[in-house]
Amino acid sequence: MTETLSYNEIMSQQAEIMKQSVGIDYSRYESGALAFDYERLMADTGYDVETACVIQSETAVGNTPLIELKNITELVRTVARPGKGARIFVKDEAANPSGSFKDRRASLSVHEAKKKNYSGVVAATSGNYGAAVASQAAKAGLRCIVVQEAFDSQGIAQPEIAEKTRACEAYGAEVIRLSVGPELFYVFLRVLKDTGYFNASLYSPYSVLGIETLGYELALQMQEKSAVFPDVVIATHAGGGNVTGTARGLRKAGAVDTRVIAASVDLSGLHMASDHDFNRKSFTTGHTGFSMPFTCWPDRADVPRNAARALRYMDRFVTVTQGEVFYITQVLAELEGLQRGPAGNTSLAAAFAIAQELDEEQIIVVQETEYTGAGKHPIAQLNLAKQMGVKVQRGEPGDNRPGQRIVIPEQPSQISVTDVELDQVRRSYLHHAIESLSEGERLSDVDIDFLAAETRSSKTYVREFIDELC
Repeated sequence: MTETLSYNEIMSQQAEIMKQSVGIDYSRYESGALAFDYERLMADTGYDVETACVIQSETAVGNTPLIELKNITELVRTVARPGKGARIFVKDEAANPSGSFKDRRASLSVHEAKKKNYSGVVAATSGNYGAAVASQAAKAGLRCIVVQEAFDSQGIAQPEIAEKTRACEAYGAEVIRLSVGPELFYVFLRVLKDTGYFNASLYSPYSVLGIETLGYELALQMQEKSAVFPDVVIATHAGGGNVTGTARGLRKAGAVDTRVIAASVDLSGLHMASDHDFNRKSFTTGHTGFSMPFTCWPDRADVPRNAARALRYMDRFVTVTQGEVFYITQVLAELEGLQRGPAGNTSLAAAFAIAQELDEEQIIVVQETEYTGAGKHPIAQLNLAKQMGVKVQRGEPGDNRPGQRIVIPEQPSQISVTDVELDQVRRSYLHHAIESLSEGERLSDVDIDFLAAETRSSKTYVREFIDELC
């Protein structure tokens, strides 16, 4: 890499590097002080959901099975009130080539890179996405570099991240492993500049459009199985792409009345960029350390405008504890014979609780699973937690304290969800929006319309908040 360019020099070139590496001139979509034409940005890629399905099928991505979890549903009904306990299904995304729904995100990005004659792709990720990009790049004959935040200052790596490193390298990718801190984005930009490779960003339109096929498929599969659309779809929520793409795909299949619920692991109190906290969290994704910031201000991404805008699409936002996810992971293995990784089981834990609110004839779909492996297994995660001084015990999940204590339920009736107040999230989003304005900059009617769409509210709501703030 170019050693002569300092941090400040690289960061000052961020906009141009991104424009060259993604191939999108985001300024074409800007209007007003804050607004941009989100739907035109997505449409101008040229990928509708049917086209995306065809492209993905060429690399064995998608068309994954929709499985009814009959034994777990029966367990729900043993703890629910009479007549309650919705049927629970799961979309088994572990059937994708690299073992997660992230193959959908990677597929269109790699396809676009190949079409535009880039010689390679780069992704910044510590999770499943790196393996997905590496797998798709291998199929396309492109080089791949994964920049990975891998360990703390003591050189201790989370077993799940180490698992992903091995997976990326197995697909032939080069992995640049870094310690936790601000250098990740700097190194990522340097790699993009020096190589001229395509930025397979998690937050580009290609990535989010790739997930639309997931919502689209599961809606049509449920129609085929039960002649109805699901009442509820629960998506594990981190950076927002999973919720956004799935919801958009559901709508395109006609499932406009299906409620979309976002679910995250509660890691409140832990800072994701903290060297101290890095290995005191047992989940690398699907947690509040990502989901809360990205819901409240999605454009904190590596592209000028994030195509993952979850607040536009979620009907409800809930959290579960670490211990509840570990518990339901074991339940899934022992009752359904499915050993799957931790991220998708976040939404399964939420589904177990929410199913008890619904009638028996209603249907919940957990929209993804992921593969498991030695580093992703709960035992590996819990062993690291103990090594880092986190106490692991059985008991009441409400006693869980992120970074201090993981409490695994003793019985299924202890699994519950905590609702995140969406109005507070909306207000936080609007507060960030106002703060982002330059001095003297004013909001136009176009901006007010945009903010109402962003917060899934109304122009009156937005204007009243602005008046209150100012």
